This record gives sequence, structure tokens and C-alpha cells, in this order.
Amino acid sequence: MQDSEHMIQTDQTISRGVEPPKRSGGSRALRAMLLLALFVLVAGSVVYRGIHTRIQTAAAVKNQTLALAVPTVAVLHPRPGTIQDEVVLPGNIQAFIDSPVYARASGYLKRWYADIGARVKAGQVLAEIDAPELDQQVQQARADVQQSQAALDQALANSQQGKANEELARVTADRWRNLAGKGVVSRQENDQYQMQYKAQEASVQALEKAIAAARSSIVASQANLGRLEEMQRYTTVRAPFDGVITARNTDVGALINAGAGTPTQELFHIASMAKLRVYVSVPQMYSRSAVPGLAATLTLAEFPGRRFHGTLVRNAESIDAGTRTLLSEVDVDNASGELKPGAYAEVHLAIPAAARSLILPVNAFLFRSEGLRVGVVREGRKVDLVPVVIGKDYGTELEVVSGINVNDQVILNPPDSLTSGMEVHIAPAAASDKP
Repeated sequence: MQDSEHMIQTDQTISRGVEPPKRSGGSRALRAMLLLALFVLVAGSVVYRGIHTRIQTAAAVKNQTLALAVPTVAVLHPRPGTIQDEVVLPGNIQAFIDSPVYARASGYLKRWYADIGARVKAGQVLAEIDAPELDQQVQQARADVQQSQAALDQALANSQQGKANEELARVTADRWRNLAGKGVVSRQENDQYQMQYKAQEASVQALEKAIAAARSSIVASQANLGRLEEMQRYTTVRAPFDGVITARNTDVGALINAGAGTPTQELFHIASMAKLRVYVSVPQMYSRSAVPGLAATLTLAEFPGRRFHGTLVRNAESIDAGTRTLLSEVDVDNASGELKPGAYAEVHLAIPAAARSLILPVNAFLFRSEGLRVGVVREGRKVDLVPVVIGKDYGTELEVVSGINVNDQVILNPPDSLTSGMEVHIAPAAASDKP
């Protein structure tokens, strides 16, 4: 009540313009302490908030730095290759039969009947050779045959006469033997006639030998005549098979030497083009698939857009040590004669793959000193540099035959600093799907 009265008096005094009495010093000290405490509290709050903000900022910078230190990579899964692949290899077209034609008889070329580009049949006359020396040898051989025949006739006549003499000697010897047995003639005379009979027997045997020799002489003379007549037939040069004359290396009046002694003595060159052989060297990688029966097609620059079909018929069954390739032959029908021997062709072989291969873009590979590598993300975030073996080069893509599987996450555009065990972030699928 006293306080209330005091406050009423104070208010009245203030309303009257009279100053109230001042409080004691203890009240002022308390107020000052309260203000100081409030200031310290505000200052502490400001300092704490500043320090806490700096700590949070430093932690965020550290986390961001660590996050930026882990690279972000785009990945993709390898694409399975095709079951059947096509290998394009250079091929050399050759005639199915290609042969030079030489003279078998010596002489001078009388005339020729076929020039380059002429299509000839087997047995067709290509040229005629004038060989007078050979003609004379044939005539001499025929005379030798006649002479041998005359000698045989003479031997046969002598043989008949000898047999007659032998018969007479036999009869005489038998008669004298009977007389000698009766004691009419002496044994000396009988022995004489017996020896004459034996001499006639030996003479007949000799005449038989002479007949055999004469017959052998006839056979030899006839064989020699046949040889010369066969050689005489070679004065007419004929085509050995159906084909095209690709070269003529002689002319009328040229001296012809028998045989194939020098290249200049080749009269003609003939090639069979109804079917062609195409020789191609298959790389060792595809050698197991290059088996007889494999389908093949040919493309040539002079026939744009066209394909000629053939079949692989045989191979060398041996890898060439110099080129590491398998020599194979593809046969192509050429009834139209459009393809020419000696031409270059690209041979397309439909090689069936022995195993499913994988396809990766070229920007997924790392070329290191230890060999070709690709980066694969495994165990969520860790990188594994995997050695791979490549197959066919498709330009922007490469075939991988071993080292990875279809489920691996392969890094695209890997940095040179990429190492095994490094942690990476995988980019979103939308970005990583793009090569």
C-alpha cells in the first residue's frame, strides 16, 4: 500500500512538472550488468554463427573437392557381333587352264590361222610348219620297214629250205642206221650221216633265230616309222582345248625349233575362260572357316554395283610362313566371258564366326605400352583395365574377340590418367548410351 501511494505521488509530481526523486546506485549497477550480459550474448551469438558458417563452408568445399576428384565417366555395354561376317580380301583372277603352245616339229612356219582374241575349239588348226627334213626321214623309215620285211621273207624261205634239208637228212640217217644194224654198211659211214642230220637240225634252229631277228627288226622299223609319222603330224599345230588365244609369238617364215627350249619359241598362248580360278590369301584368323563349299562373291571396279558368285573349292592346307595367310581358290563361272584373266577383284567371303564377338566404338580403347586395353567399371565404382584382342576393323568400330563380355560396363572416351582400381562416377544412362 505504501508503494502504491508512493507511485501515485510520483505520478502526480511528474504531472505537475516536479522531478521524481532519483533511485539508488544499486539499480543502476544492475541495469549496467544486464546490458553487458546482453551485449556479450549478442556478440557470442554473432561469433558462433560466423565460426559455424565457416566450418560448414570449409566442409562443403572439402566434400565438393573430393567429389570433383572422382571423375565422371560415360559407359556402355558391348554390342554383340553378327553370327556371320563378311571378309573382303584382294583376289587374283586366273584362267582355269592356261598353257603355252610350242612346236613339236622343227621347220619353218608355213602359215598361221588364229590371232590374239580368237576363240578356238580343241583340235582346231592354229598353224602349219614346213618340215622337209622330217618328210625325208619318214620316207627313209618306210624304206627301212620294207627292207626289214624283205629280210624276213628271205629268212622264212631259208627256213623252209632248211627244214626240207633237215627232213632229207633225217630220212637218210634213219636208213643208214638200219643198214648199219644189219651189218651192210660200216659204222663210220652211219656216223657220218647221223652227224649230217644233227647239223641240219642246228641249221634250222639258226634259221628260226634269224626269222625272229627279222621280225624284231620289222617291229623296230615300224616303231621308228610310227614315231616319225607322229612327229610329222605335229607339223600341224592344233589347239589343245577350248579357249582364247591370248598371245601369238610367231609369223610366216619364222624358224621353228622343236620343244620349249626358250621363251621365244612359244608359238601361241591359250587360256580357257569358261570357268575362272580366283586365288585369295585368307588371314590366319579366318583360316578355319575357309573350307571347300564356302560361298563367295566378286566385285570389280569395271562392274560397279554387280556381284559375281563363286564357291571356295580348295585351299593349300598350309599357312604361308611369310604372310601368315592360307592360299585358297574360288571358282567362278564365266560363260559370258565378261571376266578377264589377270584382273584384280575383291573377294567377299561369308565367314561364319566360330564364336559370338563383341563390337565397341574406337573411342572406348586405350593404347598403352603393354597393349590394347579397355576400362571396365566393376564393383559399382572401381575401374579395371582389361586387355582385349581385336578382330575386324569396321572403321568407327572394332570387333573384340576376347577379354570382355556383353554385360561389362565399358568406359567411353577414357582419360589417359585412368588406372586400375580408380573410383569413378557413372554418368546418367541417357548420356552414357551415346558413343
